[in-house]
Amino acid sequence: MPQIDQIAETLSSQVFWLLVFFGLTFLVVGLGMVPKVMGTVDLRDQQIAGDLAAAQAARDEATAQEDAWRKRENANRAAAQGVIGEAKAKAAAANAAKLAETQARLDERLAQAETAIAAARNSAMAEIEDVAADAARDIVARVAGADVEPAAAQAAVKEVMAHG
Repeated sequence: MPQIDQIAETLSSQVFWLLVFFGLTFLVVGLGMVPKVMGTVDLRDQQIAGDLAAAQAARDEATAQEDAWRKRENANRAAAQGVIGEAKAKAAAANAAKLAETQARLDERLAQAETAIAAARNSAMAEIEDVAADAARDIVARVAGADVEPAAAQAAVKEVMAHG
């Protein structure tokens, strides 16, 4: 076959041009394009590393600000609780003072009422003794027909009321 016979003649030429073509391709790609691609990859890696470092720094700053905010918030809460406690104490003291004042007024009114009741009781007892003495004199006059002195009737009524 003539094609197979031809291979031996052209093989060396084809291998030569194949090596030249691949060699040139290697030189163009390996020496021209690969360094540019690797430079771009390195630049991108550096950019990503810088972005990650900036993100970490921003995260650290945000965490520090959050911690500072939490401390301020806790301090504000403690101060607010102190103000609330003071207000409660003042309100309790004011209420206690008002209650004490009201209790004093009520005690004074109660003492006045007790004094008035005692005076009324004494007055009523005196009137009862007078009425009882008059009634005793009338009963003795009607039943026995004797006239009793008002002072004697008064003494007799006092003696009975003292025992009864």
